[in-house]
Amino acid sequence: MTAAAQDQKHAITLKGSTDIVAEFFNYGVNSILYQRGIYPEESFTRQQKYGLTLLVTSDDKLNAYLSEVLTQVKHWLTSLTVQKLVVIIKSVETNEVLERWQFNVQCDKSYVESKEGDRSTARKVKSEKEINGEIKAVIRQITATVTFLPLIDTACEFDLLVYTDKDIDVPSTWGESGPQFIANSEEVKLRSFNTMIHKVDTMVAYKPQ
Repeated sequence: MTAAAQDQKHAITLKGSTDIVAEFFNYGVNSILYQRGIYPEESFTRQQKYGLTLLVTSDDKLNAYLSEVLTQVKHWLTSLTVQKLVVIIKSVETNEVLERWQFNVQCDKSYVESKEGDRSTARKVKSEKEINGEIKAVIRQITATVTFLPLIDTACEFDLLVYTDKDIDVPSTWGESGPQFIANSEEVKLRSFNTMIHKVDTMVAYKPQ
């Protein structure tokens, strides 16, 4: 077997890429909710992933909500039609948006995979270990944002916004929402990761104090 054939044999599939990105979204959103104190510290449990100790919610209601959203996001990742996932953090008292975490998704729409799983063209290949290393760097940056983001000293809630290509069917239980931008915000771009099928860029916008 040639080196190129060996690489293609171990290439990340569309399903594999989708699973990686959806799993990252789950850990990323949980990390944001923990770091920003949106839920009580005691409602999180520790898990090992990407060579890190991550905090994941044990709240049944929150888990059910995240599962519903990310299940639909996985469908759109598979069809290469999702554009971004946004985490909105806003004050319960004033409804003012304080932070806007944005995960931009670039889908390689030239990716073609037949029913038999044969790739139509040779592709640049990245190992799952390399991808997980990139994700580890993103998660670490999310954790480190507490060093520069303003202290949240009011009760807050969060919402998830999902942007897709036009003319995509949306679950009937989901509502329409505006972009909920922050006027005169400060923005910080974080690292990105790339499965070679989905590329995810991360940034946070916040209301300066």
